[in-house]
Amino acid sequence: MNLSWPFRSLRQGGGAKSRLIFALDVASVAEVKKYVALLADEVGLFKVGKQLFLHAGPQVVRQIQDQGGQVFLDLKFHDIPRTMAKAGAEATRLGVRMFNVHASGSLEMMRHTLTEVNKVCRAENLRRPKILAVTVLTSLNKDDLKRTGIVTGVENQVVRLAKLAKEAGMDGVVASPLEIVRIRRECGHNFLLVVPGVRSHGESWDDQKRVLTPEEAMRSGADYLVVGKPIRDAADPRAAARQIAKEIEQGCTPPSGRGVRLFRSGASR
Repeated sequence: MNLSWPFRSLRQGGGAKSRLIFALDVASVAEVKKYVALLADEVGLFKVGKQLFLHAGPQVVRQIQDQGGQVFLDLKFHDIPRTMAKAGAEATRLGVRMFNVHASGSLEMMRHTLTEVNKVCRAENLRRPKILAVTVLTSLNKDDLKRTGIVTGVENQVVRLAKLAKEAGMDGVVASPLEIVRIRRECGHNFLLVVPGVRSHGESWDDQKRVLTPEEAMRSGADYLVVGKPIRDAADPRAAARQIAKEIEQGCTPPSGRGVRLFRSGASR
């Protein structure tokens, strides 16, 4: 079981663009082929979510891999522990680099998933994907949480779930930019932070409610940024991806101009 994959290859090259995850929120395989052809050399991973996976099935993951891309499988699994564990094993067999589960599914659910994935990797000599826990969706704010009975506020709930995920052995969490600093403080540097909800200055927030710029998110301690619409809807998606990678690079450079190591210990586990 190779636990260093795939992050060893990222440390050997690729720079800031390796930290950029493009959200393939599209409705057809033709669009997948188009964007992977355009962006395989401009981003680190392609995120496959529910719409695309339900439309095209597991074959879409193989299609991306065949075109030279790698996949973050963003299905946000949330079910009873046994079902979750089996789903995690199948995600592993697909060869994805990352997949995620809902931290609110329970400590047992996350632990059981990790145990099953490790078991499958040992038995079948597979590379283990990074397993991330989803905390609070970036489309939610404190009023949304109150309506579900959570009255402690967004940040407290995010950190509570992040600490639960770390206790369960998850490799990291998906969380909004606004909670990065506190998660990093509470969970340490050996913990991946994959961050959606980033927008460059002047761009529409769309349905995101907790947002920072790419540079701000990186300076706060993010490891990977998930970006979709600003690249997908750009007149030149390649140029848009390169601009965001530039902002990521700026976020990894202190004011003195001296470069900092692009991949923290949390990104190289």
